[in-house]
Amino acid sequence: MLTILGFAMIATFLVLIMTKKMSPIAALVLIPALFCVAVGQGAQLGDYVIEGVGNLAPTAAMLMFAIVYFGVMIDVGLFDPIVRGILKFCRADPMRIVVGTAVLAAIVSLDGDGSTTFMITVSAMYPLYKRLKMSLVVMTGVAATANGVMNTLPWGGPTARAATALKLDASEIFVPMIPALAMGLLAVFVLAYVLGLRERKRLGMLTLDEALAREPEQETVSTGAGGTRGGSTGGTGTAGTGGEDRLRKGASASVGGTGSGTDAEPAADPADEVDDDEFQGLDPNRSTLRPKLYWFNAGLTAALLTAMIMELMPIPVLFLLGAALALTVNFPHMPDQRARIAAHADNVLNVSGMVFAAAVFTGVLTGTGMVENMADWVVGAVPDAMGPHMAIVTGLLSLPLTYFMSNDGFYFGVLPVLAEAGAAHGVSPLEIARASLAGQALHMSSPLVPAVYVLVGMAKVEFGDHTRFTVKWAVLTSLVVLGAGILFGIM
Repeated sequence: MLTILGFAMIATFLVLIMTKKMSPIAALVLIPALFCVAVGQGAQLGDYVIEGVGNLAPTAAMLMFAIVYFGVMIDVGLFDPIVRGILKFCRADPMRIVVGTAVLAAIVSLDGDGSTTFMITVSAMYPLYKRLKMSLVVMTGVAATANGVMNTLPWGGPTARAATALKLDASEIFVPMIPALAMGLLAVFVLAYVLGLRERKRLGMLTLDEALAREPEQETVSTGAGGTRGGSTGGTGTAGTGGEDRLRKGASASVGGTGSGTDAEPAADPADEVDDDEFQGLDPNRSTLRPKLYWFNAGLTAALLTAMIMELMPIPVLFLLGAALALTVNFPHMPDQRARIAAHADNVLNVSGMVFAAAVFTGVLTGTGMVENMADWVVGAVPDAMGPHMAIVTGLLSLPLTYFMSNDGFYFGVLPVLAEAGAAHGVSPLEIARASLAGQALHMSSPLVPAVYVLVGMAKVEFGDHTRFTVKWAVLTSLVVLGAGILFGIM
């Protein structure tokens, strides 16, 4: 019964947010509360929630201070050189912009933190997508999938969890997986290229100088093919206009929406126009720049990331100290510090609120025993004949299980059971551990991943729109990783 109710609760949650019947934060709280009562454990709801909040509080604290820290680093110009290089490559070509999004997300993902990746990527690329009326769910989907592949780095979390759960060395798991993960990242770049071509066909192409120089009445760009309504970018609710799209300076009068789910979007209000500096990404003349402190900020960030990798202190503590130091040095005057904190307060509140709401969901799933029963049912459903192929089974199961469960729940609760089943048929724990990483491209778009709310929040994309667009491509990328692992004999 708990197994059925567990799957029903997850399905109900996903249906409600994807159909926009409820907001994610409301669904994360109310749906598990109702199911907790349904299983006859309503009296324990408070205990489950408090336990869930306690488990996720360090994550919430880490995200809060990470947003402040990297927000300050973006403000002072630390990432401007990287952004300028990517934007120089992108110009005003939709295809290059989408590929540039994937490249930027992959590079920034080297720090192992999803929220950092999404903050930097969205801050750099959002103005381009907005100015050219590109689909914003293309940006969030590509960024999330690229980050999911890179999330398998030993300091990213999943590899360390798998190593800890199975008492293995993280390097023995990760190093042989590099060829398969490289194929996964290549798949993301190919996906970005294909989606970029679709956006280019829908919108047309201008060089950056032409886009900035043209007057509104002069700008008519032929797309070369009749537009298609509602589906030209993978079901994101964009629309073509027949044979031509008009690219205006700051607004498009004929191009469809950017992932909002509407059939078409009217000409933008003049108040929504983007200025020339913003079109180039981060404003090169913003008052918060601190060029004289560039190397201090670079050194501080390098030291922070090194301390994270070496686990010198808990990550929330490191970001707390880093944020305090960054604010003090870059903005020594109290009014300036308050202004910087206020500038990032919306993101902090949205993300931390979503994390604590997710604590209700995970607390009920774990406290009622739903997760344990669901995991036992899934493992028990594997036929004995598949025993010698438990690595492949583990890889396939990692897709749905890491999407519907937290990484902690999967790697510490389910993976040891799968490894034990594999060992009975001569499959080594190393193969099981490597296969368990295959689903991470999909995991990064899970509603249980706090960082995804940073992504959709900053990009102003509905979570349901992001989910509908991204899941199919993330599943495909995960299958590429798994297939490459099998092909290369890694698992």
